[in-house]
Amino acid sequence: MGQARRIVPKRLPEKLLRIRTLLDLTQEQMAERLSHVPAPPQSGQISRFEQGKREPSLLVLLAYARLAGVSLDILVDDELDLPARIKGRHTRAVETRVK
Repeated sequence: MGQARRIVPKRLPEKLLRIRTLLDLTQEQMAERLSHVPAPPQSGQISRFEQGKREPSLLVLLAYARLAGVSLDILVDDELDLPARIKGRHTRAVETRVK
C-alpha cells in the first residue's frame, strides 16, 4: 500500500507570497528571517512554496504566521483571508521539545 499525498490548502502559496510582499522582503531575506527554524528553507524553496510546488513544514508555516502577526489557521484555512495589512513581528525561535 502506498501513501496518498497530504491535501495542501489551495490558497497557501498565494498567502505565503502575500506575506513576503507585504513585509517587503526578497526571497533571500525571507529565507534569512526563517533561518532559526529547524531545517530552514533556502531562498529557492521560498520560491517553490509560493508557486505551490513544495509544501513548507509545519514549523516553517508557524514562523510565517508569527512574522505576519496572524494565527496559523489563517494560513491553512482556504476559507479565511489574510488581513489587508499585517503587522510584521520580530521572529521568535520555535522551540522544539523532545520527550
